[in-house]
Amino acid sequence: MGSYSMKELAGLYFPASSPRAATTQLRRWINRNNDLTDALAQTGLTKGQRLLTPRQVALIMEHLGEP
Repeated sequence: MGSYSMKELAGLYFPASSPRAATTQLRRWINRNNDLTDALAQTGLTKGQRLLTPRQVALIMEHLGEP
């Protein structure tokens, strides 16, 4: 699993949505999942970060399921 931009990953989860709407929805899902938010914070994820590391992508998929 490689690195993705937040927009690319959001597009996988919400393919029928515009890139902006998909990104907004993915961020909502992440923010509502406290375990995921904590795990991502430990990887150094910052607010507004656009490029996700492979570890961050793996954590998101682990907590939210495969897109």
